Amino acid sequence: MSRSGATRSYRSCVTGSAAMLGAVLLLTGCKGIDVPVDDASSHSAGPAAGPGRAVSPLDNPDGTKPGLAPITSDAGRAKARALIEKVATKGRGPKTGYERDEFGYAWMDSADGVPLAWNGCDTRNDLLKRDGDDVRFRSGSDCVVISMTLQDPYTGKTIDWTKTRATTVQIDHVMPLSYDWQMGASRWTKGKRQDIANDPLNLIPVDGPSNSSKGDSGPASWLPPNKQIRCSYAVRFAQVSLKYSLPVTVADKQMMLKQCGG
Repeated sequence: MSRSGATRSYRSCVTGSAAMLGAVLLLTGCKGIDVPVDDASSHSAGPAAGPGRAVSPLDNPDGTKPGLAPITSDAGRAKARALIEKVATKGRGPKTGYERDEFGYAWMDSADGVPLAWNGCDTRNDLLKRDGDDVRFRSGSDCVVISMTLQDPYTGKTIDWTKTRATTVQIDHVMPLSYDWQMGASRWTKGKRQDIANDPLNLIPVDGPSNSSKGDSGPASWLPPNKQIRCSYAVRFAQVSLKYSLPVTVADKQMMLKQCGG
């Protein structure tokens, strides 16, 4: 071992967990321990869980739990249809005046009235932490996610994501902001628009290309490629609609009901 390598191993050794290193040192001594150097590329592991931890939207009414699990039982699909039936309908209005900035700057942590706000971490990273497996953070941070594994609900595939390829995972606004604008949000206060733009109920990390293909479409024009998740997607769309008293088009509601057997 080089002198600099020995120095780094020693420093890591003496700054580690006292209890763990005490046991190791009794058995082997510090010299033989191979430890990483804490530099800008180092990262710490966040809470990890298996791919089965995604939650049905019926059991996740505030959007704070991870993923979007399929709704497969007859009882669940009946409950989903009952929820969707409550959604009001109207025609889609003009897009005149819509700008992304009308909903606040992207991923703000200061939107009042929504879960996860004001926690010192921006909305995008909150969502990556919520839905990612094997989450790892930038050195010295418990917020900035630099890598994770995503069980993507929209395609059904597993995505090994890193921050260096950021657009491979995008955060989808289930009820798109332009759609919101056309269905009534143009008349809201700026604060309410900031809420819907940062509400975890309306946000899901998904495959980037699939999200790009969606644009500002409603369910009549676009549905996730993964057919198993389509009823859950329709329920989540309905949950956002009901929370913010935003109607959907007649065609969108009909398609939402169809996905859950209606």
